[in-house]
Amino acid sequence: MQKNKKPTFPKSFFWGAAVSAHQVEGGNYNQWSVWELENAKVLATQAPHRYNSLPKWDEIEVEAKNPDNYISGQASDHYNRHDEDFALLEELNMNAFRFSIEWSRIEPEEGAWNAAAIDYYKKYIKNLKSRGIEPIATMLHFTLPVWFAKKGGFTKRSNVEYFVRFVEKVMSEMGAHLRYIITINEPSVYANESYLEGNWPPNATSKLDFWLVLNNLAYAHKKSRQVIKQIQRRARVSVAHNSSYVYAGDDAWLSRKFAALMQWFKDDYFLQKVARHCDFLGINYYFSDRVYGYRVHNPEKELSDLGWDVSPENLEFALIRLWNKYKLPIMITENGIADRDDELRQEWILKTINAMQNAINKDVKLLGYLHWSLIDNFEWAYGKWPRFGLASVDYNTFKRELRPSAKGFAKAIKYIRENKSE
Repeated sequence: MQKNKKPTFPKSFFWGAAVSAHQVEGGNYNQWSVWELENAKVLATQAPHRYNSLPKWDEIEVEAKNPDNYISGQASDHYNRHDEDFALLEELNMNAFRFSIEWSRIEPEEGAWNAAAIDYYKKYIKNLKSRGIEPIATMLHFTLPVWFAKKGGFTKRSNVEYFVRFVEKVMSEMGAHLRYIITINEPSVYANESYLEGNWPPNATSKLDFWLVLNNLAYAHKKSRQVIKQIQRRARVSVAHNSSYVYAGDDAWLSRKFAALMQWFKDDYFLQKVARHCDFLGINYYFSDRVYGYRVHNPEKELSDLGWDVSPENLEFALIRLWNKYKLPIMITENGIADRDDELRQEWILKTINAMQNAINKDVKLLGYLHWSLIDNFEWAYGKWPRFGLASVDYNTFKRELRPSAKGFAKAIKYIRENKSE
């Protein structure tokens, strides 16, 4: 935070953290869990080629070469230990928590609703509210029921009705206790990784399928929001869109034009389809891209454990651009860093807070900040070795322990609340 200047965050601002069901709950059966078992050995074999240039390869090598790393299994056992994790939120002075409701638990077979799973998430939400923590529910965070994936998933427009039906069921059961709802997490990332790059299930490399899925997810959001509003009129609904700030590294015409084109493709192609059907913008921010000519050349003075350029300060410019273009309140639904040794996270958090404060000072309407993630989690095709958690997780004992950066974050939240300029 800037010295000698009181924070300008509104009293209603959400300070929280985020997780997703498959990454932390454990014991899920969906298209991802099936794919993990089929691909774990291959991913482990490929690890030296894929990751040996990363900053912490010496530390992660043993994990990355172990097939078990790529199987979520019990993940962080959040399903059984969520009370313990909610207590961490309180210890961190947080008042909001983003999580996902696992579709494959609610509807394990087509048209068969799981009453026990519905009851679980009802109690889960009520538990959060009893602690004064705002529940922010995500309906789709990359995972699909196996039966839905077998139907072609979101490659078919006609399949959207199954997802909308799931959303309707969740809202009819839990909607009275939900004010903020994310329909779909990172639709552009999901479409790209699963249907264009082929890194995630179903490992497709089809430009047509990529385009179909991305557009069908936009349609799914619109239809889902209609259903949500019919059941809970006051609910505030959005997507969680992965946004990076793209900027030219010089004044060359090609650099400026290509940066603008990249920004449009990364952000605006999808957001322009859904913005009129959002009550706010949910934004996930992890990095920015500096463009020279038609290539990305980032400063790379510091890198996360995943090799991502560390540039939290550029969040300010991403927020200002999105606000000026869409004029919708913004909630940062994910933001964090893979940092197993907790060397960069404290500075990341402080620079992020400064970036948000600067954006607010320039009239950007910010609703809240949700750090990714509350606890260490299963990081999709990377497996368990990336460590994003404010709290570390011992995957043998499932013991949680707040990292020093988390304790510093808790102090920052307390300071901001006690020293508001309002």
